[in-house]
Amino acid sequence: MGTDGERVSVSRVIPAPSEAIFALVADASRHPEIDGSGTVRQLKPGGPERLQLGDRFGMSMKMGISYSMENEVIEFEPNRRIAWQARPAGLLRNLVGGRIWRYELEPVEGGTRVTETWDISQDRQKRFLKGGKFAEQTRRNMERTLERIEQLVTGRS
Repeated sequence: MGTDGERVSVSRVIPAPSEAIFALVADASRHPEIDGSGTVRQLKPGGPERLQLGDRFGMSMKMGISYSMENEVIEFEPNRRIAWQARPAGLLRNLVGGRIWRYELEPVEGGTRVTETWDISQDRQKRFLKGGKFAEQTRRNMERTLERIEQLVTGRS
C-alpha cells in the first residue's frame, strides 16, 4: 500500500494470469461486480464492449443519491495497464472531478500483482479530497475491489 497525498495505491497478488484479470477490468459492464465501494451501479447504454485507449463510457452511480460519471480511458497497455479519468456528467463536468482510476498488472511467481491506484493529482477537488477520511476509505474500498477481482477470476469465495 502506498500514499503520497495525491495517490493511494493498494496491491495484491492474485493467483491468475494477467490476461484474465485485464479482461475483467477492461470490461466496464463488469465494474459493478468488482467495485469494493458499492457505488458503481451499471454501465450506461452505448458503452464499449471492451475498453481501449480513448474510449468513453458512462456509469450510473449511487452514494446516498444517484448520479452519473463519464469516464475516458487515458492509459492502455493490454494485459499490463489501464486507467480512466472520471468526471461527472453534465454542467458539473467543468467544475469538479478528474480523478484517475488505474490498474497495473505485473506477472509474478504465483500469479499477477495487481495494483489499483486512486490518483487525484488532476482532480479539481483534490484539496478537499486530500483532507478528512477520503484516502483511508478509498484504500479500504480498493482492498475489497482487489479481493472481488480475485474471487471472480479464480472462482473462489
